[in-house]
This record gives sequence, C-alpha cells and structure tokens, in this order.
Amino acid sequence: MFSKSNLISTLVTAVWGYFGGWLIWGMLVDPILTEHSTATGIMREMPDMVHLIIGCIIVGFALSTIYSKWANGNFSPTTGMTFGVWVGILMGFGEGMVNFAVMDMLDLTGTLINGVTYVVFYAIMGLLAGLVYQKTSPA
Repeated sequence: MFSKSNLISTLVTAVWGYFGGWLIWGMLVDPILTEHSTATGIMREMPDMVHLIIGCIIVGFALSTIYSKWANGNFSPTTGMTFGVWVGILMGFGEGMVNFAVMDMLDLTGTLINGVTYVVFYAIMGLLAGLVYQKTSPA
C-alpha cells in the first residue's frame, strides 16, 4: 500500500487533482455549469486551500491504491485510463444522478455535462496512475 509506485502515483494524481480540477471545472466548465445551476451562493469566493489540497491527496491515494489492486499487475496508461473512466462513471453519473434526485444544485443538463466532465477528469487521472505504475513497478 505504501510502495514507491503508490506514493509516486499518489503525488502525481494529487497534483492532477488540484491543477486539473482548476483547469477543467474552474476554467473550462464553470461558465457552462453556471448556466445550469439551480442554486445560488453555494460556491466559496475563494476555496479553502488547505482542505482542497488534503482532499486531492486523499483522492490521489485512494485512486492509486485501488488501481494497483484492480490492474492486477497489468499496469499501463490504457488500463489506467479504463479504470479512470469507470471511476468517472461512478462519481460523475452515479453520484451525480443521486445528487440530482435529492439536491437542487444543477438541472438535468448540467448534471449530464458534469458527468462527462468527471469521466474526462478521472480518465486522465487514471492514465497518469497507469503510467506511473508502469514506469516504477518491478517487472
């Protein structure tokens, strides 16, 4: 669980979680999701950076650890991306539709756009994990 590969993968995926989240949701998707938001005042003006970084490390560690078990030694960018797509489907569409059903934050179109965004985000995160594991795991 605390192997060299897992720790490096955690670092790489956490950095992607932080900067990729900022790029994808903060820069690219925010204008679209704002149009489909059904609630106001739910986003902070400035994120709580300490907790954001802690959250990115937790996500990176969890994804890297689960990927290492799921890939069963077959580490590659392709297996990582496949794993990431499944995580994105789980989080983006599964949890997204549950949230749509019980919260009034996004309309259905916004929920679906956010679901696709999650799939892209986690596919890239998985690709990075797969690449790190492929390069750092003993053969």
